[in-house]
Amino acid sequence: MPSPERIMPVAGAPCWVNLMAHDLHAAQAFYTEVMGWEFRDSSLGSSFSVAMAHGEPVAGIGCCSPAGPPAVWTPYFAVRDADETAARIRERGATPAIGPLKLGAGRAGIAADRDGAMFGFWEGPALAWSVGRGSAPARLDLQTRHAFEAAIFYAEVFDWAQPPGGCTVDYAQDHVVIQLAGHTVATLRGGGIETAPDPKIRPRWIVDFHVQDSKKAAAAAVDAGGDSSTMPSLAGSAKDAFIIRDPDGALFTVSDA
Repeated sequence: MPSPERIMPVAGAPCWVNLMAHDLHAAQAFYTEVMGWEFRDSSLGSSFSVAMAHGEPVAGIGCCSPAGPPAVWTPYFAVRDADETAARIRERGATPAIGPLKLGAGRAGIAADRDGAMFGFWEGPALAWSVGRGSAPARLDLQTRHAFEAAIFYAEVFDWAQPPGGCTVDYAQDHVVIQLAGHTVATLRGGGIETAPDPKIRPRWIVDFHVQDSKKAAAAAVDAGGDSSTMPSLAGSAKDAFIIRDPDGALFTVSDA
């Protein structure tokens, strides 16, 4: 199988999603059963693998210590300088948690924003991948307490709304839409605590994957040791969607393609 294409992603745009699981082989088995993914080795070593769908890269799954932080799906945003990004995060009252560290041909870091939502940043070439296109996730949604305050934070960290060629920010009535070349790459939504269908949901980035049959995927998740619940449809969508927690507790959503 040929290696997936690598590109230099647009600074400020989402460039990948990754899960750090406590048991890599168990996580691969779960997502193979639920999502139908196949896995191949990555260039980052035996503790990291790339999920593939129809021959295209979807996401990464790595392994962390069972005594480490909770498993969580994390979006990564491309940056020109990981050290400068970490400094911006600190200056704005958020918390760099890991790195920046050298990984393969790039450098990566993980941070928590001011409300505690985890996100990553990546400096260097990345797999050819874009939200909502091909086999990549259909949506990245930030559920947070104050969407507009969060938008200011991320815009300052990632230079959103700084032309030319970068991400633009569109403020709607109750949410914020981030676009790249007219294509939505992320949505920031307020009310992450008060209006979430599951009261245990804290402010976080949620990765939504398109599937052919979300009901089937949700049932498979339960059979494989996870949990699922119905997710209210987003405005303008009548498609089925489900919130799924894998056996490690990592939350993601699936919706009909």
